[in-house]
Amino acid sequence: MDFLRKRMPSADNMPTLKSLQYANLKDASEKLSPRLGFFRRRVRIRGNSKISVPLYLVLLFPTLVVILILVLFVRHPDSPAARLIPSGAPPSIRKISEKHDKVFVSGCSEPHVNAEGPRENAAIVILARNKELPGVLDSLRSFERHFNRWFHYPYVFLNNEEFNSTFKETIANYTSSTVEFGKIDSEHWGFPEWTDARVAKEGIAKQGDQAIMYGGMESYHHMCRFYSGFFYKHELLQKYDWYWRVEPDIKYFCDITYDPFVHMARNNKTYGFTIAVKELKETVPNIFRYASAYKRVNNLTSQGLWEMFTEPKPEEENKPEDLPKGDPKYENEKPLPEDILQTEPGDGKLPDIDPEAMEGEKYNMCHFWSNFEIARLDFFRSKAYEDFFQMMDRSGGFWMERVSLPHPISQNKTKTTITNNHPQWGDAPIHSLAAGALLSPSDIHYFRDFGYRHTTIQHCPANAPARQLPREPYLGTDFEQKRSAGDREYQKFLEEDDDYWAKWDTEKENGVGCRCRCDTDIVDVEGKEGSCIPEWVEIAGGFVTPA
Repeated sequence: MDFLRKRMPSADNMPTLKSLQYANLKDASEKLSPRLGFFRRRVRIRGNSKISVPLYLVLLFPTLVVILILVLFVRHPDSPAARLIPSGAPPSIRKISEKHDKVFVSGCSEPHVNAEGPRENAAIVILARNKELPGVLDSLRSFERHFNRWFHYPYVFLNNEEFNSTFKETIANYTSSTVEFGKIDSEHWGFPEWTDARVAKEGIAKQGDQAIMYGGMESYHHMCRFYSGFFYKHELLQKYDWYWRVEPDIKYFCDITYDPFVHMARNNKTYGFTIAVKELKETVPNIFRYASAYKRVNNLTSQGLWEMFTEPKPEEENKPEDLPKGDPKYENEKPLPEDILQTEPGDGKLPDIDPEAMEGEKYNMCHFWSNFEIARLDFFRSKAYEDFFQMMDRSGGFWMERVSLPHPISQNKTKTTITNNHPQWGDAPIHSLAAGALLSPSDIHYFRDFGYRHTTIQHCPANAPARQLPREPYLGTDFEQKRSAGDREYQKFLEEDDDYWAKWDTEKENGVGCRCRCDTDIVDVEGKEGSCIPEWVEIAGGFVTPA
């Protein structure tokens, strides 16, 4: 007991609340354990310096720096670890896997620097008629403002008729680079010799009577066939390796401050798109049968892109490999369904066959919207693509489809008679299904950072956070600036237009655009019913951020 009494402090020595109230930190620190007291030792900054700091500050500073670096790395939008940290509600824009493809440049770069670097042998191709001059000028103003004022790629204008002098002179005034004008040969624009032109024209007229979009316009049918199998054969394009298709009455929303041709070549890409949508089912009832037949007769296996254009196959309840060999459903024995086996011969009914299915696959109507595309011309010039086009062309589907289809591989020279009034095929599903049969997802690039609109369909990305750069004003081509000097109204128009684009949209998490200002009257195609971006994402590796 005496021992315990000595070890325990007496009441007089116990600290009270009053005594602690007036104690200072210095007195308290002096009573710390000798082990912690080691960190209070002062260390001189230099060997002969009179300035010294406590050891714990020397150790604390680099620790804080390391923690700050780790936080910045994890929080960076491109960091793989960023998506592992909960940050409240998921971002409205989801990141796509970079397994097969990724945005070339997120946000803005320096266009003048990029324009001085390596270039590709490429041209901007515009198919237009003389009467479409106003729509062409709208497209050129947008294209020059957002891209070609820096990169000055040449233009090639094509027409099935001669361009008049007014068209040529006006175009030259509103472009910043060289321009060539070409006429399309009659063999590339019109009805081929192996079809009955009179019957084809009657069918086109019926499509017009049925109010099928563009169905009654003969020139539209010829345009679809030209862009499917002949544009890359035109003499003015023979010297080029790449092309960028531009249509009248289109609009760009973002500044494109890098060279897409250079990045396509650098990343071994073949075909680039910015919008993918579903085709109207009524317009292409048999196109997939021919595309699938081409794939089958040439012993082509999917490289992963074909699945973007097919309906997902339903999962089987009992897979053949899960059944014993003696089971009548085993695939090697090729049995009939059990309900047929249990009936008398001739009494059973065969299962229904989907007339739209081919080799167990069904077209989901998806296609790349080809009014915008950037592509290697050698893809279209390849024998594989030429064979594909010839098969599709011989079907007569560019004017209307037939009730009785010949063998898909038939290349006979007899005239083709078209006997029903189904609508024609467009060049978009032709390009898309050919790509699906011949290319892989790694060959395709989604220009998610390009803002683009044609008619009532648009894709416009959000701006990339912390990656916007100051914008230099643009008041048109040299001709426009000279015109505005003596035309106050025109000068006001140019200034107001430039002021509009100087106020770009707010940046958003996972945004990729550069100084984009989107139209707000229609919904972006990425979030619209009928979009095929989900199908692209699926074969590209999926989303990497939550919904």
